[in-house]
Amino acid sequence: MFVWEQSAKTTMVAPEDALAGRRELVLPNPQPHTVLGTDILAEPEEDQEIIYLASGCFWGAEKLAWELGADSTAVGYMGGYTPNPTYEEVCTAKTGHAETVRVLFTPEKLPLEQLLQAFFESHDPTSLNRQGGDIGTQYRSAIFPTTQAQEDLARKMIAGYQEVLSQHGKGEIVTEVVPTLSAGPFFPAEDYHQQYLDKNPDGYQCHSRTGVACPLPGSGPLAQEK
Repeated sequence: MFVWEQSAKTTMVAPEDALAGRRELVLPNPQPHTVLGTDILAEPEEDQEIIYLASGCFWGAEKLAWELGADSTAVGYMGGYTPNPTYEEVCTAKTGHAETVRVLFTPEKLPLEQLLQAFFESHDPTSLNRQGGDIGTQYRSAIFPTTQAQEDLARKMIAGYQEVLSQHGKGEIVTEVVPTLSAGPFFPAEDYHQQYLDKNPDGYQCHSRTGVACPLPGSGPLAQEK
């Protein structure tokens, strides 16, 4: 990839320059989760929540979420301008979307703190618009919370993790925290992307990480706030 191509892919497209997209869904008939057997786009029950997480290539990120104990997961595109984009369109960096995992979870079974801790530790949140060899705005680090409590916790954990990263000589966290009302809809990706690493056990996973543990609330630098 030439330098000018990298620059184009790491620059956020302007809304007026984004691809037009389409009205039709690219995933009109979602199949049940191949690992969990659940509806991948199920709405939350009273004891459940949804959060949207972007940490680079969504294949490995989705697998991490279902292995942690999520009730259901789906991959798709979010945070951009193009309605119902295809994967090929997202890869042009002209949709504004990030590869995103929709996580349905029960906090009593999978606390949000643990989910976010795994999110931060499983990629490099100090890397702007890239994760390792994956380069472009589609690979940016982002959290799209659905509640104020989720947003508050995400920001608190970012502050605590930043303190630890700085102590280890790492850079600034660039993870976006954008409420879903501002981020826009989640557009499910094509069927072959859903649970990709279950369908393709030897498939690609990005392993770009800081190698620094993220503290949970009540431990590490965050504990000093109490």
